[in-house]
Amino acid sequence: MSINDKYEVLKKYIASLKSVAVAFSSGVDSTLLLKVAHDVLGDKAVAVTALSSLFPERELNEAKSFCESNNIKQIIFTHEELEIENFRHNPKNRCYLCKKDLFTQILEVARKNNIANVIEGSNISDLGDYRPGLQAVDELGIKSPLRYAELSKAEVRQLSLELGLKTWDKPSFACLASRFVYGEEISEDRLRMVDRAEQILFDLNFKQFRVRIHNNGNIARIEIMPEEFSRLLDEDIRTKIYDGLKNLGFIYVTLDLAGYRTGSMNENIKIKN
Repeated sequence: MSINDKYEVLKKYIASLKSVAVAFSSGVDSTLLLKVAHDVLGDKAVAVTALSSLFPERELNEAKSFCESNNIKQIIFTHEELEIENFRHNPKNRCYLCKKDLFTQILEVARKNNIANVIEGSNISDLGDYRPGLQAVDELGIKSPLRYAELSKAEVRQLSLELGLKTWDKPSFACLASRFVYGEEISEDRLRMVDRAEQILFDLNFKQFRVRIHNNGNIARIEIMPEEFSRLLDEDIRTKIYDGLKNLGFIYVTLDLAGYRTGSMNENIKIKN
């Protein structure tokens, strides 16, 4: 199917759902999904956003701004991932535990507001990586319209551009828990370390990046796009990154020579399997 055909499939599918609560994080995928859902269903499409320690405040602010500027009703609730049993221990099914709890709460929000369906923004490109969270989505009966329409990440960005969404070229983002090595404890302090470390890179205008935390917080492994490696030759930039991360508590600050890539913490799982 062409991208236009997929777009029509997406709109028709959403229309068939009658009313939807959109799990909205302000990312590329959920922004497109919310935009289309609101275009199709009007006030029958509501954004539901979790206030969470796993997402930077700037993401929440972007979510609020988008809903306000587009006159979309937004429901914000607090989701305490660190209170989920075993989540802190960061097992390999961490994402499953989180998504199961998160979408159970969103389903309750939908029920209280007489909304028939909950939808989320995974696309078919997400099927190629280790994604235990999608198991929870499927088990709970959460709908995934972008997957239903067989839209890829690239096509989501293209449609976003055509619809005038500022997120069309927004860097990919995943929750801060994805920065941790499986089996190493996730804590409030370490989440703040990662968040503030990535804020340093954000403020220095790096486009796509991750700060992965290793050895229980001793090592920061920075991933940036290879085309931006040359920026680290600038002594001022390098010093700001090094000093900034050292001040946050990291003992060693390293650069991953493979560059930024999604799911790099899953590489060890794939090797062992």
